[in-house]
Formats: sequence, structure tokens, C-alpha cells
Amino acid sequence: MSRVIIGQDNVIESLIICLLAGGHALVEGVPGLGKTLLVKSLSQATDMQFRRVQFTPDLMPSDIVGTEILEEDTSTHQRVFRFQKGPVFTQVLLADEINRAPPKTQSALLEAMQERSVTFAGQTHRLPQPFFVLATQNPIEQAGTYPLPEAQLDRFLLRIDVGYPTEDEEMTMVSRTTHAGLSDATPAMDVQALLRLQLLVRDIEIGDHLLRYATRLVRATRPQDSKVASIVKHVGWGAGPRAGQALVLASKARALMHGRLAVTREDIGEMLLPVLAHRVLRNFEAEADGVAIADILLALRNEIKVD
Repeated sequence: MSRVIIGQDNVIESLIICLLAGGHALVEGVPGLGKTLLVKSLSQATDMQFRRVQFTPDLMPSDIVGTEILEEDTSTHQRVFRFQKGPVFTQVLLADEINRAPPKTQSALLEAMQERSVTFAGQTHRLPQPFFVLATQNPIEQAGTYPLPEAQLDRFLLRIDVGYPTEDEEMTMVSRTTHAGLSDATPAMDVQALLRLQLLVRDIEIGDHLLRYATRLVRATRPQDSKVASIVKHVGWGAGPRAGQALVLASKARALMHGRLAVTREDIGEMLLPVLAHRVLRNFEAEADGVAIADILLALRNEIKVD
């Protein structure tokens, strides 16, 4: 992927961690930073099928999951309904600007993400394996959008922020794309190898002391139970138990990526922000004081210690 994407090393690593952990990613960044190219390159490097859906206010659930169509058998002249699969039946799905579609359409996708299947007219249709959704949001332009509810945000394993490139990276990017252009990524593994790695992630060891550390981090985000001053002052609602599962799973995937068969404290610390950034809600005081969620979670990480 790095042969195609200029810079964004942390973003690439986070995407691969999310894929290895079997989760889905919510990506935030302004237009033009290469989010679509990131996802397309990921699908090419893993030899997976890729589809993109542009979420718009008039997008309907059937435009994503599919619908039934009436067909006539030419030999018997009998009419039967046949399920026409939608674009969600793929291995890598880019849900571009997911917050521009109405809640009913958002829910149709998020149900597929959670259940890994689509139920239509009483019939259950399994989605391909692996199934990876990357949804994008524009953090600047909020006019005409439908923000994802907290319960739906919780379905994403990681939230990944895509920032601007450095001056040298941007110059290289401009140079390449205005000459011959960027080449496609070449497959580094096949789907079966990826599925084996996803199973291997579950077998990565994590000590009881680190499991307790991860649990304490998540529990400390809840202002009613927390002893961390920044949490009590600036957080309105903390993370639920699913955040603890996501933190441990993402830490295991990061350990595997770095060639280790056991989780370290560094793995948990590095995954804290992408796992909790969309699960911890700031209160009005934090917004008025201009305190970012990253500052709150950094203070949390510095406060909670490993036994």
C-alpha cells in the first residue's frame, strides 16, 4: 500500500489492524486526502472485491442491501420473486460520507456490519467473508447531514483521522499524479491467508495484568465512576463494555503486525485513541473550553497505570 499511498503510514497501519481484527473503520478527513485510494489499495493488496457507495439524502436501504425483482420463467410463464443483491455483498465496501444518508439507510448498513448478513422477506443472505466496511465522514461540512447515533458509532472498531500530508509528501504526491499517475497496488496475500491471520489474532496472548489495565482504561471513561479529573470535568458519557473488547482485539492485531505473539502495554496505549475517540462523548464544558477528545484520552492514559 505504501507504494501507492504517499505518507499516511499511521493510517495504513490502523486500517490493516482493523482488518486483521475483523472490525470496521470510521475514517474522518477533509476531501482530497486519498481516502478512496486508501480503501481501493487495501482491497488490491489483499486481493479482495471492492465496491463504493456514495451516500446521499435520497439513498434508500434497498440501494445498499438489495431488493426483490419479479421475473417470469420463459418456459412455464410463471412469475417468481428473485432477490437482487445490493453493493453490500462484497468484501471491502467504502461507504462514502455515510452521515449524508438518512438514519433508516444508515441502519441498514450498520445491521449488515453487525450481523454479517442481510434478511429480506424472511430470507437470510450471508455476506462474503471477510467483510470490511470503511465509512467516511467530512468533519467540516455538516450542513444537510444526519450524524450517526452513539449506538451506531459503537459498531465501528476504530475511528481513524486522516490528516494533511507533510510538505515533502504533498510535493511527491503532486509530482507523481501529474506525470504518469499512480500505479495500482499488487496483491501481497490472498483471501484465505487473510482469514487465517484473522483467526491467529484471537490466539495472541494477553496477560491478566494487561487485561485489567485495558478494563480500567475503559471504565475510567465513565464520569460517574472515574477518578481522572479530566474525565469528570469534560466527559458527558463514557464507553461501554464493547469498547473493552475492541481495545483488546485491536491491541492483539497490532501485536501481530509487529511480529509479536503477546500484547504489550504499548499496544494498548497506541490503540486507545482510535478505539475510544468515537465512544466517549464530551460535555458542553469541554466544547466551550475547546478541549479535544484526544487531550482527554491522553490525560486518561497518563493517569491509569499497569499493576
